[in-house]
Amino acid sequence: MSGAVDARVLRLEPELTIYSAAQLRQTLIDALVARDPLTLDLSDVCEVDSAGVQLLLAAMRHAGAQGMPLHLAGHSAAVQEAFALLGLDAQLAPRFINAN
Repeated sequence: MSGAVDARVLRLEPELTIYSAAQLRQTLIDALVARDPLTLDLSDVCEVDSAGVQLLLAAMRHAGAQGMPLHLAGHSAAVQEAFALLGLDAQLAPRFINAN
């Protein structure tokens, strides 16, 4: 299959924590139902905890199980630090794309 597919971009709120996880979970479920390529823009995220990271990992697992591309964009310092602290930076690096 050739040709470019426009990915939908979901820009996440500045807080990716346990306090926002329930609401964001539903937003991600709704976005993943379409089964279109999806990019999560993390450039505005300034606070992230393990619940937020778990939510991202669950979304990636769900998308992968459906064979749906899911990418991450935006390398905010908070996101980089959280991934590094949890030892996920090398594992998740291939998921990051350049945000335009």
